[in-house]
Amino acid sequence: MAALDALLFLVSLAVTLAAAAFFARRLDRVGLRLGLPETLLGLLTALAADAPEASSAIAALVKGEHGVGVGVILGSNVFNLAAMVGFSALLCGSIRIRREALAVEGVVGLAATLVAGSLVLGWIDAWVALVLLAVVLVPYVTLLALGPARAPRRFVGFFGERHTPDHRLAHGEAVLVPALMLLPALAIIVAGSFGMVETALRLSHRWSVPDVIVGIVVLAILTSLPNAFTAARLAFQRRGSAVVSETLNSNTTNLVFGLTIPALFVALDSSSALTGFGLAWLLLMTVVTLALFARRDGVTRSGGIAILLLYAVFVVVEIVSAA
Repeated sequence: MAALDALLFLVSLAVTLAAAAFFARRLDRVGLRLGLPETLLGLLTALAADAPEASSAIAALVKGEHGVGVGVILGSNVFNLAAMVGFSALLCGSIRIRREALAVEGVVGLAATLVAGSLVLGWIDAWVALVLLAVVLVPYVTLLALGPARAPRRFVGFFGERHTPDHRLAHGEAVLVPALMLLPALAIIVAGSFGMVETALRLSHRWSVPDVIVGIVVLAILTSLPNAFTAARLAFQRRGSAVVSETLNSNTTNLVFGLTIPALFVALDSSSALTGFGLAWLLLMTVVTLALFARRDGVTRSGGIAILLLYAVFVVVEIVSAA
């Protein structure tokens, strides 16, 4: 039975990651052909690549495994900073971003982390958290929707590089055809995530693996691989604005769809010391990452190593504390 569960887990993982990678690549390709700016492309890519993480967290929360559900989101967000920024900078040498983009993305990312953290710790309820997130995210999404042509001049640098539209795509073809292709991929991602969580929980209970390890280390890393792959590709293309936008929006998306909205219907019940440490470490790594981007050279290889070391400390503390 354990062998069958392990096989089902691997199959669910492979199918989920493949579908998520297809989803993210297709969205990015369509965005480039439509001439969308980099920050908007980063948001769309984050929404695509985040499906495994949010789906896995929701699946765990629905099953009553609150520690696993919260752990998936916290672990994924910390891993995102390490892999999408730290590892990408280590591979390609450096990642840079305009100051205007860093200011906007940083404020939104930090605010979302603080609000969701307050919710998880029980300081505010889900409806209050949702309202506060709306206060932060609605102006941000509105700014993205305006685009560099209609946004206030002081925000023009926020959008990063603007790509030339491909005028061969006409009569709605650029939207309708890819959308029809993406819907089956999204359904596969959700189904695969539920299968992955189900088999991972059965295996962890059989092998007496603590839930925190399953959520924060195993599922968090595996479900975040599509994001890591996409960010590395963008970093090699020197698209720093898209990397930062995807990273921070991925974390925000996880917090909104993986924790805040489910908390309207399911109690999180995860205000443990380890959860508090995870939230504090996520906030610390976010601040450190933004500070490194604020430097003239952006996040260089040495900065990438520093971010990866912070992640290593996080994993060691979580494993030792759960042992």
